[in-house]
Amino acid sequence: LDPESRQSIAENLVIDPIMGKQLNLVSDDQRKALMEKCRGARLLVIDTLSRVHQLDENSNGDMARLIAAFEDIAKVTGAAVLFLHHANKMSIREGQGDHQHAARGASSLIDNARWCAYMSKMTADESKRYSERSGGAPILGRREQFVRYGVSKQNYGQTQLEQWFTRADGGVLIPTTLHAVEKSSAGNKEGRDRV
Repeated sequence: LDPESRQSIAENLVIDPIMGKQLNLVSDDQRKALMEKCRGARLLVIDTLSRVHQLDENSNGDMARLIAAFEDIAKVTGAAVLFLHHANKMSIREGQGDHQHAARGASSLIDNARWCAYMSKMTADESKRYSERSGGAPILGRREQFVRYGVSKQNYGQTQLEQWFTRADGGVLIPTTLHAVEKSSAGNKEGRDRV
């Protein structure tokens, strides 16, 4: 970030750790206390969803109530509410962490949200198909360094394209361009085919 952006963040970013706290933002008292803290904020990030409620994550009714509580926070404070949530194990195992309903728990978490993005580690299959440079070797054993970001649900506006990132020092994610690995193909006149 440029110095001006860093200064703006230093002046405006507030981090309130919730480790060890038993929050329940469906509770009127706790939600109102948070809204007081967030008055005038532009963005509220909740990391992670499971730490701010005491409801059944698999209940559509309970999760609809939780999303309604977030909508209340957004309406009163004027801030966008962004929450982080985990994908279910089966989606991750099947390489489908980028699908709209890969989120753990009830479908109303996604159905009632306006926007949903994902970050997904590079799969073993993807590591065979991509290279860091055109005509280069597959990524293979270094796949843990790459993360794919995309939007799986967007109610308003144009859908964004996926973006690959590589991990730099300190876990910082840097946008990167990956290239399809070329492999020879007997059926192709030029002897090369893109995977």
